[in-house]
Amino acid sequence: MDTFIMLQELLEQNQFELICQGPEIRLVYLMNDAAESFLVFQNAVMTGNYKKNYEGKLNASLNREEETYILSVYQGDTVVTLFFTDLMLDVRLYDYSGLGHFWVKGYEYLRQLEYRIAILRDKRDYLGEEYCTQQEQKLAALADFPPLNYCCYPAVPEKYIVPRGEPWQVSEEAIAVMEELTDEVHDRRMKRMLGFYRRHPNPFAAKKIARMLHRNAHAELTDLLTEKLCEAAAVYPVRSFGEETDRKYAQIIKQAQERQELLKRQGRDSVLLLEQPFVTAADDMKFQVHLMIWKRGWINRRAEVESFR
Repeated sequence: MDTFIMLQELLEQNQFELICQGPEIRLVYLMNDAAESFLVFQNAVMTGNYKKNYEGKLNASLNREEETYILSVYQGDTVVTLFFTDLMLDVRLYDYSGLGHFWVKGYEYLRQLEYRIAILRDKRDYLGEEYCTQQEQKLAALADFPPLNYCCYPAVPEKYIVPRGEPWQVSEEAIAVMEELTDEVHDRRMKRMLGFYRRHPNPFAAKKIARMLHRNAHAELTDLLTEKLCEAAAVYPVRSFGEETDRKYAQIIKQAQERQELLKRQGRDSVLLLEQPFVTAADDMKFQVHLMIWKRGWINRRAEVESFR
Protein backbone atom coordinates (compact mmCIF):
# COMPACT_ATOMS: atom_id res chain seq x y z
CA MET A 1 0.00 0.00 0.00
CA ASP A 2 1.28 3.48 -0.88
CA THR A 3 2.17 5.28 2.34
CA PHE A 4 1.55 8.69 0.80
CA ILE A 5 -2.01 7.66 -0.07
CA MET A 6 -2.41 6.49 3.53
CA LEU A 7 -1.19 9.89 4.70
CA GLN A 8 -3.67 11.64 2.44
CA GLU A 9 -6.53 9.49 3.77
CA LEU A 10 -5.67 10.41 7.36
CA LEU A 11 -5.53 14.12 6.62
CA GLU A 12 -8.83 14.00 4.73
CA GLN A 13 -10.35 12.41 7.84
CA ASN A 14 -8.87 15.23 9.98
CA GLN A 15 -6.61 12.73 11.75
CA PHE A 16 -3.13 13.93 12.67
CA GLU A 17 -1.73 12.42 15.88
CA LEU A 18 2.04 12.58 16.10
CA ILE A 19 4.24 10.54 18.43
CA CYS A 20 7.74 11.92 18.96
CA GLN A 21 10.15 9.45 20.57
CA GLY A 22 13.68 10.79 20.51
CA PRO A 23 14.65 11.72 16.96
CA GLU A 24 11.84 9.59 15.46
CA ILE A 25 8.52 11.13 14.47
CA ARG A 26 5.53 8.88 13.83
CA LEU A 27 1.97 9.51 12.72
CA VAL A 28 -0.67 7.19 14.19
CA TYR A 29 -2.45 5.22 11.47
CA LEU A 30 -4.63 2.31 12.63
CA MET A 31 -4.72 1.63 16.38
CA ASN A 32 -6.90 -1.09 17.83
CA ASP A 33 -6.61 -4.35 19.77
CA ALA A 34 -5.51 -6.20 16.62
CA ALA A 35 -2.89 -3.77 15.30
CA GLU A 36 -0.82 -0.74 16.21
CA SER A 37 0.41 0.94 13.05
CA PHE A 38 2.22 4.16 12.20
CA LEU A 39 3.52 6.16 9.30
CA VAL A 40 7.17 6.89 10.13
CA PHE A 41 8.78 10.04 8.75
CA GLN A 42 12.36 9.23 7.76
CA ASN A 43 15.11 11.72 8.73
CA ALA A 44 12.41 14.07 9.95
CA VAL A 45 12.71 17.60 11.27
CA MET A 46 9.65 19.36 12.70
CA THR A 47 9.11 23.10 12.98
CA GLY A 48 6.16 25.19 14.09
CA ASN A 49 3.62 24.50 16.83
CA TYR A 50 2.01 21.05 16.98
CA LYS A 51 -1.24 20.97 18.99
CA LYS A 52 -1.45 17.49 20.48
CA ASN A 53 -5.07 17.77 21.60
CA TYR A 54 -6.38 19.66 18.58
CA GLU A 55 -9.77 18.53 17.29
CA GLY A 56 -11.11 20.15 14.18
CA LYS A 57 -10.63 20.59 10.48
CA LEU A 58 -7.14 20.26 9.03
CA ASN A 59 -5.67 21.92 5.97
CA ALA A 60 -2.50 20.38 4.60
CA SER A 61 -0.10 20.62 1.70
CA LEU A 62 2.69 18.28 0.61
CA ASN A 63 5.53 19.45 -1.61
CA ARG A 64 8.91 18.11 -2.64
CA GLU A 65 12.17 19.94 -3.12
CA GLU A 66 14.89 17.69 -4.54
CA GLU A 67 15.18 14.80 -2.03
CA THR A 68 13.10 16.38 0.72
CA TYR A 69 9.33 16.23 1.25
CA ILE A 70 7.69 19.18 3.01
CA LEU A 71 4.38 18.54 4.80
CA SER A 72 2.60 21.58 6.22
CA VAL A 73 -0.45 20.94 8.38
CA TYR A 74 -2.66 23.78 9.57
CA GLN A 75 -4.45 23.16 12.88
CA GLY A 76 -6.77 26.12 12.97
CA ASP A 77 -4.60 29.24 13.12
CA THR A 78 -1.30 27.40 13.73
CA VAL A 79 0.91 25.40 11.41
CA VAL A 80 3.33 22.54 11.95
CA THR A 81 5.79 21.60 9.20
CA LEU A 82 7.62 18.31 8.72
CA PHE A 83 10.70 17.97 6.51
CA PHE A 84 11.47 14.31 5.69
CA THR A 85 13.09 12.09 3.04
CA ASP A 86 10.66 9.16 2.94
CA LEU A 87 7.51 7.76 4.58
CA MET A 88 7.50 4.17 5.89
CA LEU A 89 4.78 1.99 7.39
CA ASP A 90 5.42 0.31 10.75
CA VAL A 91 2.88 -2.35 11.77
CA ARG A 92 2.75 -4.40 14.98
CA LEU A 93 0.11 -7.14 15.04
CA TYR A 94 -1.20 -8.58 18.32
CA ASP A 95 -3.29 -11.44 19.65
CA TYR A 96 -6.80 -10.13 20.28
CA SER A 97 -8.36 -13.49 21.16
CA GLY A 98 -8.42 -12.89 24.92
CA LEU A 99 -9.34 -9.20 24.87
CA GLY A 100 -12.74 -7.80 25.70
CA HIS A 101 -14.55 -4.54 26.41
CA PHE A 102 -17.85 -4.05 28.15
CA TRP A 103 -18.99 -0.59 27.16
CA VAL A 104 -22.59 -1.59 26.43
CA LYS A 105 -24.74 -3.78 28.68
CA GLY A 106 -26.85 -6.72 27.58
CA TYR A 107 -25.84 -9.81 25.59
CA GLU A 108 -22.20 -8.93 26.20
CA TYR A 109 -20.91 -12.12 24.58
CA LEU A 110 -22.48 -11.13 21.26
CA ARG A 111 -21.07 -7.61 21.54
CA GLN A 112 -17.61 -9.13 21.97
CA LEU A 113 -18.11 -10.94 18.66
CA GLU A 114 -19.20 -7.70 16.99
CA TYR A 115 -16.14 -5.91 18.35
CA ARG A 116 -13.63 -8.54 17.25
CA ILE A 117 -15.14 -8.75 13.78
CA ALA A 118 -15.10 -4.94 13.50
CA ILE A 119 -11.41 -4.55 14.45
CA LEU A 120 -10.51 -7.44 12.17
CA ARG A 121 -12.34 -5.80 9.28
CA ASP A 122 -10.59 -2.49 10.00
CA LYS A 123 -7.23 -4.25 9.97
CA ARG A 124 -8.00 -5.74 6.57
CA ASP A 125 -9.45 -2.55 5.10
CA TYR A 126 -6.78 -0.15 6.37
CA LEU A 127 -3.65 -2.31 6.21
CA GLY A 128 -4.49 -4.81 3.47
CA GLU A 129 -5.06 -8.54 3.20
CA GLU A 130 -1.33 -9.23 3.56
CA TYR A 131 -1.71 -8.43 7.26
CA CYS A 132 -4.46 -11.03 7.72
CA THR A 133 -4.42 -14.81 7.64
CA GLN A 134 -6.76 -16.59 5.23
CA GLN A 135 -9.07 -17.42 8.13
CA GLU A 136 -9.15 -13.77 9.19
CA GLN A 137 -9.96 -12.64 5.65
CA LYS A 138 -12.88 -15.04 5.63
CA LEU A 139 -14.24 -14.01 9.05
CA ALA A 140 -13.86 -10.30 8.24
CA ALA A 141 -16.80 -10.70 5.84
CA LEU A 142 -19.10 -10.92 8.87
CA ALA A 143 -18.79 -7.15 9.31
CA ASP A 144 -21.41 -7.14 6.52
CA PHE A 145 -23.79 -9.36 8.50
CA PRO A 146 -26.29 -6.95 10.16
CA PRO A 147 -27.70 -9.50 12.66
CA LEU A 148 -24.25 -9.54 14.29
CA ASN A 149 -22.72 -6.15 13.49
CA TYR A 150 -23.39 -2.74 15.07
CA CYS A 151 -26.93 -2.66 13.64
CA CYS A 152 -28.06 -5.15 16.27
CA TYR A 153 -25.22 -5.68 18.78
CA PRO A 154 -23.02 -2.56 18.91
CA ALA A 155 -20.05 -2.98 21.25
CA VAL A 156 -19.62 0.78 21.71
CA PRO A 157 -22.12 3.56 22.50
CA GLU A 158 -23.83 5.11 19.49
CA LYS A 159 -21.76 8.31 19.54
CA TYR A 160 -18.59 6.29 18.84
CA ILE A 161 -19.98 4.25 15.94
CA VAL A 162 -18.55 5.06 12.52
CA PRO A 163 -21.48 4.24 10.20
CA ARG A 164 -21.08 2.40 6.93
CA GLY A 165 -22.84 3.48 3.75
CA GLU A 166 -25.72 0.98 3.84
CA PRO A 167 -25.49 -0.70 7.26
CA TRP A 168 -28.47 -3.03 6.77
CA GLN A 169 -27.15 -4.44 3.51
CA VAL A 170 -25.94 -8.03 3.89
CA SER A 171 -23.29 -9.56 1.65
CA GLU A 172 -23.51 -12.99 0.05
CA GLU A 173 -20.05 -13.74 1.40
CA ALA A 174 -21.22 -13.09 4.97
CA ILE A 175 -24.24 -15.36 4.62
CA ALA A 176 -22.02 -18.10 3.15
CA VAL A 177 -19.67 -17.90 6.16
CA MET A 178 -22.61 -18.17 8.56
CA GLU A 179 -24.07 -21.11 6.62
CA GLU A 180 -20.75 -22.91 6.87
CA LEU A 181 -20.76 -22.43 10.64
CA THR A 182 -24.35 -23.66 10.97
CA ASP A 183 -23.41 -26.80 9.03
CA GLU A 184 -20.59 -27.53 11.49
CA VAL A 185 -22.96 -27.46 14.48
CA HIS A 186 -25.95 -28.92 12.56
CA ASP A 187 -28.14 -25.90 13.33
CA ARG A 188 -30.84 -26.59 10.74
CA ARG A 189 -33.26 -23.95 11.95
CA MET A 190 -30.68 -21.19 11.61
CA LYS A 191 -29.64 -22.57 8.21
CA ARG A 192 -33.24 -22.24 6.98
CA MET A 193 -33.46 -18.71 8.36
CA LEU A 194 -30.26 -17.75 6.57
CA GLY A 195 -31.77 -19.04 3.33
CA PHE A 196 -34.83 -16.86 3.92
CA TYR A 197 -32.55 -13.90 4.68
CA ARG A 198 -30.71 -14.41 1.40
CA ARG A 199 -34.02 -14.18 -0.49
CA HIS A 200 -35.37 -11.33 1.67
CA PRO A 201 -32.40 -9.22 2.85
CA ASN A 202 -34.37 -6.72 4.92
CA PRO A 203 -34.05 -5.35 8.49
CA PHE A 204 -37.00 -7.47 9.69
CA ALA A 205 -35.22 -10.72 8.78
CA ALA A 206 -31.94 -9.41 10.20
CA LYS A 207 -33.54 -8.60 13.55
CA LYS A 208 -35.18 -12.03 13.64
CA ILE A 209 -31.78 -13.71 13.24
CA ALA A 210 -30.30 -11.35 15.85
CA ARG A 211 -32.91 -12.52 18.36
CA MET A 212 -32.17 -16.14 17.52
CA LEU A 213 -28.45 -15.66 18.17
CA HIS A 214 -28.96 -14.96 21.88
CA ARG A 215 -31.13 -18.01 22.50
CA ASN A 216 -29.88 -21.17 24.17
CA ALA A 217 -30.91 -23.18 21.11
CA HIS A 218 -28.19 -21.49 19.04
CA ALA A 219 -25.47 -21.28 21.69
CA GLU A 220 -23.30 -23.82 19.86
CA LEU A 221 -23.26 -21.55 16.81
CA THR A 222 -22.12 -18.44 18.67
CA ASP A 223 -19.57 -20.48 20.64
CA LEU A 224 -18.15 -21.88 17.41
CA LEU A 225 -17.82 -18.40 15.92
CA THR A 226 -16.04 -17.25 19.09
CA GLU A 227 -13.70 -20.22 18.80
CA LYS A 228 -12.94 -19.47 15.14
CA LEU A 229 -12.12 -15.84 15.90
CA CYS A 230 -9.90 -16.84 18.81
CA GLU A 231 -8.04 -19.37 16.65
CA ALA A 232 -7.49 -16.74 13.97
CA ALA A 233 -6.18 -14.16 16.46
CA ALA A 234 -4.00 -16.52 18.52
CA VAL A 235 -1.30 -16.74 15.82
CA TYR A 236 -0.09 -13.26 16.83
CA PRO A 237 2.05 -12.34 19.87
CA VAL A 238 0.48 -11.02 23.07
CA ARG A 239 1.22 -7.46 24.17
CA SER A 240 4.09 -6.93 26.57
CA PHE A 241 4.60 -3.72 28.55
CA GLY A 242 7.95 -4.50 30.11
CA GLU A 243 8.90 -6.91 32.87
CA GLU A 244 7.78 -4.77 35.81
CA THR A 245 4.42 -3.79 34.31
CA ASP A 246 3.73 -7.33 33.06
CA ARG A 247 4.36 -8.63 36.57
CA LYS A 248 1.90 -6.09 38.04
CA TYR A 249 -0.72 -7.04 35.46
CA ALA A 250 -0.14 -10.73 36.19
CA GLN A 251 -1.22 -10.15 39.80
CA ILE A 252 -4.57 -8.78 38.64
CA ILE A 253 -5.01 -11.72 36.28
CA LYS A 254 -4.27 -14.09 39.19
CA GLN A 255 -7.06 -12.52 41.27
CA ALA A 256 -9.52 -13.07 38.44
CA GLN A 257 -8.33 -16.65 37.91
CA GLU A 258 -8.85 -17.43 41.60
CA ARG A 259 -12.38 -16.07 41.36
CA GLN A 260 -12.92 -18.06 38.18
CA GLU A 261 -11.80 -21.26 39.92
CA LEU A 262 -14.21 -20.62 42.79
CA LEU A 263 -17.06 -20.12 40.33
CA LYS A 264 -16.11 -23.35 38.58
CA ARG A 265 -16.36 -25.27 41.86
CA GLN A 266 -19.85 -23.80 42.19
CA GLY A 267 -20.74 -25.13 38.76
CA ARG A 268 -20.66 -21.75 37.00
CA ASP A 269 -18.68 -21.34 33.78
CA SER A 270 -16.94 -18.08 32.89
CA VAL A 271 -14.60 -16.52 30.35
CA LEU A 272 -11.59 -14.40 31.34
CA LEU A 273 -10.99 -11.34 29.15
CA LEU A 274 -8.39 -8.58 29.32
CA GLU A 275 -8.66 -4.86 28.64
CA GLN A 276 -5.27 -3.37 27.77
CA PRO A 277 -3.74 -0.03 26.78
CA PHE A 278 -1.67 0.30 23.63
CA VAL A 279 2.02 -0.59 23.79
CA THR A 280 3.53 2.07 21.54
CA ALA A 281 1.23 5.04 22.02
CA ALA A 282 -0.08 6.13 25.39
CA ASP A 283 -3.88 6.17 25.66
CA ASP A 284 -6.52 6.48 28.36
CA MET A 285 -7.27 2.76 28.55
CA LYS A 286 -6.56 1.21 31.94
CA PHE A 287 -5.59 -2.42 32.35
CA GLN A 288 -8.51 -4.47 33.63
CA VAL A 289 -9.50 -8.10 33.80
CA HIS A 290 -13.10 -9.13 33.28
CA LEU A 291 -14.91 -12.35 34.04
CA MET A 292 -17.89 -12.91 31.77
CA ILE A 293 -20.01 -15.35 33.78
CA TRP A 294 -22.61 -17.39 31.96
CA LYS A 295 -26.23 -17.33 33.09
CA ARG A 296 -28.58 -19.78 31.44
CA GLY A 297 -32.21 -18.72 31.29
CA TRP A 298 -35.14 -20.75 30.05
CA ILE A 299 -34.94 -19.35 26.52
CA ASN A 300 -32.20 -16.72 26.34
CA ARG A 301 -28.53 -17.03 27.12
CA ARG A 302 -27.19 -14.29 29.35
CA ALA A 303 -24.01 -13.24 31.08
CA GLU A 304 -22.93 -11.06 33.97
CA VAL A 305 -19.57 -9.32 34.21
CA GLU A 306 -17.18 -8.95 37.14
CA SER A 307 -14.15 -6.68 36.74
CA PHE A 308 -10.74 -6.56 38.45
CA ARG A 309 -8.19 -3.76 38.34
